[in-house]
Amino acid sequence: MDSFVIFLELVGTVAFAASGALVGIRKNMDIFGVCIMGIVTACGGGVLRDLFLGALPPVMFREPLYAATAAATAMLLFLPFVRRILTRSEKLYDTFNFLSDAAGLGLFTAAGVSATMLAGYGDSLFFAVFLGMVTGVGGGVMRDVLAGHPPYIFMKDIYACASLIGALLCAWLWKLLGAQLSMTVCCLVVFFIRLFAVLFHWRLPNRKMGG
Repeated sequence: MDSFVIFLELVGTVAFAASGALVGIRKNMDIFGVCIMGIVTACGGGVLRDLFLGALPPVMFREPLYAATAAATAMLLFLPFVRRILTRSEKLYDTFNFLSDAAGLGLFTAAGVSATMLAGYGDSLFFAVFLGMVTGVGGGVMRDVLAGHPPYIFMKDIYACASLIGALLCAWLWKLLGAQLSMTVCCLVVFFIRLFAVLFHWRLPNRKMGG
């Protein structure tokens, strides 16, 4: 179980770090800025989760593997030939960024629920779902703030709601299907909700839409 969670978190770290690094590259940041964007996006949600759980210092600082993985991913994307490939086409850049972000959202939502369950809060559905969503969206919010953007979760498509639905399913199915299967379901559901939201232009009502 522990190795499965670590695997998901590392894959999520790579995915979210890529998303953060791409935003830094588009903002013409130097390599330090791009690395910071990658680390904050990949690890920010986990830090918030650990603060709520009282797990101090947060895992990011106790296990430097996560920050190192995020930094390595960011530096890889900063390499000139990789940047040229990704920025050659606006569509390629946007697609890669979307897929990285959607994968990271699902993986970290599942990891957030898992951490809550393993910390002994399995009977509190609300807390598990809340921390799953915080872990999923927290790093992206920090990324957007650092980049000077309105947080993406409040502006476009179905984003935080995808994390919320995935976290709810993961927590609800935890005792029925077991940890690994429930986390897998969570990752897939979040990813495909994000995919369908973009493909079919699903959005929550807002003032401009008359909602």
